[in-house]
Amino acid sequence: MIRFQQTRMPNGLRVVLVPLHETQAVTSLLLVQVGSRYETRKLNGMSHFIEHLMFKGTEKRPSTLDISRILDGVGADYNAFTSKDHTGYYIKSNHEHLEMSLDILSDMVFHSRFAQEEIERERGVIVEEINMYEDNPIMFTEDLFEETMFGDTPLGWKIAGPRENIRSVTRQELLTLREHYHVPSNMILVLSGRLPGNATKLISKYFSIPRVKKNGKSYTGFTPHQLRPLISVHYKDTHQVQLALGVRGYEYLHPKLYALHLLSVILGGTMSSRLFISIRERQGLCYFIRSSANAYEDTGTFMIQAGLDRTRIKEAIRAIITELDKVLKKGIKAEELTRAKQYMRGKLILSLEDSENIASWASKQLMFHKKILTPEQQLKKIQRITAADIHAVAKDIFQDKRLSMALIGPYRHPEEFSKLLRFP
Repeated sequence: MIRFQQTRMPNGLRVVLVPLHETQAVTSLLLVQVGSRYETRKLNGMSHFIEHLMFKGTEKRPSTLDISRILDGVGADYNAFTSKDHTGYYIKSNHEHLEMSLDILSDMVFHSRFAQEEIERERGVIVEEINMYEDNPIMFTEDLFEETMFGDTPLGWKIAGPRENIRSVTRQELLTLREHYHVPSNMILVLSGRLPGNATKLISKYFSIPRVKKNGKSYTGFTPHQLRPLISVHYKDTHQVQLALGVRGYEYLHPKLYALHLLSVILGGTMSSRLFISIRERQGLCYFIRSSANAYEDTGTFMIQAGLDRTRIKEAIRAIITELDKVLKKGIKAEELTRAKQYMRGKLILSLEDSENIASWASKQLMFHKKILTPEQQLKKIQRITAADIHAVAKDIFQDKRLSMALIGPYRHPEEFSKLLRFP
């Protein structure tokens, strides 16, 4: 059984230790409760910009090379990520290098220089990152889907922000945003893997910075006002159409969230799922199709993504809606539920073989669920879900007024698809 040891430092930093004796690796993950939904329109994209700048040099290690050369020299994996509601920085290394990892992680997050010349260089890097995403329709459809569903709200804005923000933001604006949110009381540090006996002392050595009050505002809650299906199209002369179709889902703490995850597995989570068998294997309408459920603190999404034959796009949309309607009208079979539960159990067990995944699991649960469930506790919750529970979820979310769809392909007029986006 995985054990989670939780403490809180005097400066407010929450710390989780997850000792694993069967590995030689250790992951140090620092999660910060800030992302694009905490931003204003003018500063949209700046949480992501700050994440980039954390690797560009500190007072102790003045350049990117000074940081990367040390980590590369011991074969460490290291990176960072920004989402809509959290930002993370991690280093995964041989357990012998834990102190080095904590030293560098603390130095980057609390003592980065944000040198003007690095900011100027990074503007171009981030613009090219935006170009990369927008030139890849599979990656870009998810952004368009949430933009369609959540509209002109922070949840609907892109994590990387618009190019004009990247080009115009000042150093002082970046520093102010960092100082507001990158404070110990707004962070969670997780060490997962082979931990030495002095792990707690090492954390105190490198993370006992003075307590600083979080000055940043909380996020703006999302209030749905949708009364009809929402559709957006992004013109691109492609042979294959990228589609994202779905409905508003549930927030992190919603009691039906586990049932929604199981429904997602049944509909499009595997190569034996309903959508994969019907849309790809039997009708030959796509190369890939999958579904997913994503949660935020006050709402969520259920989304189906597919790469579709553009000559049969309307037929494919009808077929997908038909599969959703079957669950809405008739529910699911007992054997489907059993297989979905076994699938989720197997995937969870496999994912927790890795110290990095365990660190992510622990930090996100503590940040958004306010407590850490063991894998066994979560599996018990999943096991209690019934077919009736999943049918109730389908009847709750599969409504015309909750539907949204984004398409990337040779189309300019969303209204040509409006009659398709409704349940029979």
